[in-house]
Amino acid sequence: MNAESKSVSFSAEDFEKALAAHDYEFQKGQTVTGVIVDHATDGTYIDIGGKSSAFLPRREAGLKTVVDLSARFPLGEEREFLIIQDQNADGQVTLSVRQLELKHIWDSLEEQQTSKTVFQVKVTGTNRGGVMVDVDGLRGFIPRSHLHDKEGMESLKGQVITAALLEVSRDRNKVVLSQRLASQSEQFAQLEVGQLVTGHVMSLKPFGIFVDFEGGTGLLHINQISNKFVKDLSTFFSPGQPIKAVIADLDEGRGRIALSTKYLENHPGEILENLQEVMDSAESRLERAKKKLGL
Repeated sequence: MNAESKSVSFSAEDFEKALAAHDYEFQKGQTVTGVIVDHATDGTYIDIGGKSSAFLPRREAGLKTVVDLSARFPLGEEREFLIIQDQNADGQVTLSVRQLELKHIWDSLEEQQTSKTVFQVKVTGTNRGGVMVDVDGLRGFIPRSHLHDKEGMESLKGQVITAALLEVSRDRNKVVLSQRLASQSEQFAQLEVGQLVTGHVMSLKPFGIFVDFEGGTGLLHINQISNKFVKDLSTFFSPGQPIKAVIADLDEGRGRIALSTKYLENHPGEILENLQEVMDSAESRLERAKKKLGL
């Protein structure tokens, strides 16, 4: 009988070695799927495919205290768990739902910070520096300087407000948010380059005009007013004066909206010669203005 035809024996010792090798896959920090098999006073037993059932302590059953384990984890239910302690002498690992939920929350917050997501948070308390908020079960903080109403912090207790993330640090368990940044993000979401806005002159500066319009405040730089040199802004503009302009650039990171009226001109200097005519026909000039902007 040749080697290929020999029967392969598999002893109990070989089985134990194979099982031990399989169990070695279960390590601290690993996410596993298991089935609820039993409940005890201090926790729940989970079958994750090891030689011993894994154990979920009551304190690790969720972010909030779980009173009824059998209701929260019905027998036979399958779900994910995080291994928080390696195997003991009996081959049993310790699991956590609480830390898995925390991991998911931190992962989500880091993703939302990158995407500049705006979301709702509940104000839970205040101190001199700002307000504390609940962020999906984590404690967050909004500095006073990033609140709309810096003097009315006490009135915010219990209120749900819109905020955006400023800083997310998993290692330092730190979540800092901004109410002002959220407003800015919502504002920029409604604006686009090439959009015609209608507002009024808020103030004149040596370098240009600040224009207030529904949705924000933009700068009409002196070089963006006309295709011809403008010597004195006050000759053509005054505070409170109605004005239309095209959004030439948006810089959300710096909170800047750049406006332009020169793209509305049919010829260089038309704004300076007949400002009102350009303003009155701004809508009909918009398509050509967009082409000049490369849109």
